[in-house]
Amino acid sequence: MTDGPVPFREAVRVWARVGLQSFGGPAGQIAVMHRILVDEKRWVSEERFLHALNYCMLLPGPEAQQLATYIGWLLHGVRGGLVAGCLFVLPGVVAILGLSILYALYRDLGAAQALLFGLKAAVLAVVVQAVVVIGKRVLKNSLLVAVAGLAFAAIFIFAVPFPLIVASAAAIGLIGGRLRPELFRPPAPAAAGGAAPVVDALLADGVPEHARPSAARAVRVVVVWGLLWWTPIVACALAAGVGSVFTQEGVFFSKAAVVTFGGAYAVLAYVAQQAVARFGWLGPGQMVDGLGLAETTPGPLIMVVQFVGFLGAYNHPPAGMAPLLAGTLGGLLTTWVTFAPCFLWIFLGAPYIEALRGNRHLGAALSAITAAVVGVILNLAVWFSLHVLFAELEPVSGPLHSRGLLPVWHTIDLAALAIGAASFVALLRFKVGMLPTLAGAMLVGAALRLAGL
Repeated sequence: MTDGPVPFREAVRVWARVGLQSFGGPAGQIAVMHRILVDEKRWVSEERFLHALNYCMLLPGPEAQQLATYIGWLLHGVRGGLVAGCLFVLPGVVAILGLSILYALYRDLGAAQALLFGLKAAVLAVVVQAVVVIGKRVLKNSLLVAVAGLAFAAIFIFAVPFPLIVASAAAIGLIGGRLRPELFRPPAPAAAGGAAPVVDALLADGVPEHARPSAARAVRVVVVWGLLWWTPIVACALAAGVGSVFTQEGVFFSKAAVVTFGGAYAVLAYVAQQAVARFGWLGPGQMVDGLGLAETTPGPLIMVVQFVGFLGAYNHPPAGMAPLLAGTLGGLLTTWVTFAPCFLWIFLGAPYIEALRGNRHLGAALSAITAAVVGVILNLAVWFSLHVLFAELEPVSGPLHSRGLLPVWHTIDLAALAIGAASFVALLRFKVGMLPTLAGAMLVGAALRLAGL
């Protein structure tokens, strides 16, 4: 296979850059990819980017990592998808593993917490910025704005399950696309001079072999990735026993990987309840600590499961195995069974999704789904804001009972608010780069915390 219009070595460098800048949860990560791949490199058009995003939003698992895999696959086939997907999570894997080891050995992260304080506030700004940027590009009319608003109200106020929100949005798009098709057209590509984006120009010359739907290829994908996914779990069961912590983690997180519709936040409550109450792998406070670490490292927020898998095996190592080695193996196994299914979903379904890209009814349904997802991402931004800006949250009754928390206003952290606001202005108004903004916020936050402010 030739490299095509984008040299493979250049793609590797760009995917590594995307992975290193992927802070801020799915909203921030999608915004990073959009800026680099659509605006800067012009590898993919706005329309095709959103089409791929729509499909990834329907899948279980981290949508941003799957989006990277999808676009990498479009450019360079399976090897491109593997490189894009792996490099997207590799920085987070390394960071979480290192932090998990420090946490397990010392448990005293006072200095680290001082550094993470400013970083959390800046990440909040990244998330809010992403909501603004993506919303402007996707919500092209008042009807789509209304769909986004209804989706936000449904998930934030009434805790409607994400799959039901997606199904309802698809129904709105299918019906509305027949009655008022002009309101549900996919967003037009961003205006830009010069040649067409790389992927669009490539596919205009004919669909490449790797992007053509094929039943034989679909069967091969299922067999190969099914074996890759489950072989480590079977090996653990044979080596350490069915009841070992490794086998339990492999099976449990494989199950979690296929029910994580709606992204990491949608499944965290389930993972926390099972890991703490059923398996006793870690305590409730440790789960919160892991979530904080995952929120302030690059990569998908679902990387918190690596921390859970690490502490589960560290606290319950097989007989004769050092806890630190057990924790490392448990964390890596958990990461593998979480992300291996993501490659299966993309390599299996992407050719069919590309083949359907011009379908008007599908496009209308996906446009409505994308609008609903903006509301869901806004919900994540609000959730994140509550936990970053307020020291205390209180349970409430009534329709908000399922969400369960409102801020205790006198506990607002004015320093975090100021750092977050300054970071937002730096990113959106002055176009300061993400990494300089995060680094500056981290240093300012550490100085304020160490000074007792």
